[in-house]
Amino acid sequence: MPIDVSAAVVSNRPLSADYNVVALAAPAIAAAAAPGQFVMVKAAPGLDPLLRRPFSVFEVLRDSGGAPSAVSILSKRIGRSTAQLYDLRPGDRVACLGPLGRPFALVDAGTEAWMVAGGVGLAPFMTLAETLRARGVAATLFYGARAAGELFYLDAFRSLGVDLVLSTEDGSRGERGRITAPLDRRLAARAAAAPVMLYACGPEGMLAATAKVAAAHGRPCQVSVERIMGCGLGGCYSCVIPVRGDDGRFHHVRSCIAGPVLMADRVRW
Repeated sequence: MPIDVSAAVVSNRPLSADYNVVALAAPAIAAAAAPGQFVMVKAAPGLDPLLRRPFSVFEVLRDSGGAPSAVSILSKRIGRSTAQLYDLRPGDRVACLGPLGRPFALVDAGTEAWMVAGGVGLAPFMTLAETLRARGVAATLFYGARAAGELFYLDAFRSLGVDLVLSTEDGSRGERGRITAPLDRRLAARAAAAPVMLYACGPEGMLAATAKVAAAHGRPCQVSVERIMGCGLGGCYSCVIPVRGDDGRFHHVRSCIAGPVLMADRVRW
């Protein structure tokens, strides 16, 4: 069952003029969270904004004894809710409900994990990278953004032994263009018998392109979809997405319950 807490802000780390990482003291949520799950948060009391907003669990933070003590979220300031998150100070209180949703299915050593992130789609991959390292799984992060200033936490991923493949739309770091281009090339060069699981999160157009590349090379791909969610519990039906069922027909499912992690070849993009 999800846990609803009034979580104290432990820290608020600005990454740029628009991006930040907020750590929230929520040990019960931290202990229960799995890679790919999310929390619903509301940074201020009152009716503006009225609803909580969904954010992937970015990090599970631990105390000096190693016990889970907090979760962090990666946010980009684009509206009222995210502006409030950007302005938080240590000690402020945030309504936090979670962990919610269907997490990533993990692979074992012997299968490589290739994570594909676009922009704030980086959010679920820090916890996934940490979990994969503990399982002895070799991991690569394909990470794309508009410009070099929007590529974050590179050293943190390197410290976990993750190989990095970077791209920017303006060519300021890594390859110029979309991250699906180097992904396509590397899959083409990969031996068919060498197992790879793709994990993707980002704008829906990027997810659709990643799904197409994965299908072209016959590789399984899990996607974390970024649908608007009003409640995160399946009650409002604001996050429906068409998914092919076992009967071969498409059904509208609630991504907050059936997802946010779905198999890419089941989604009608």
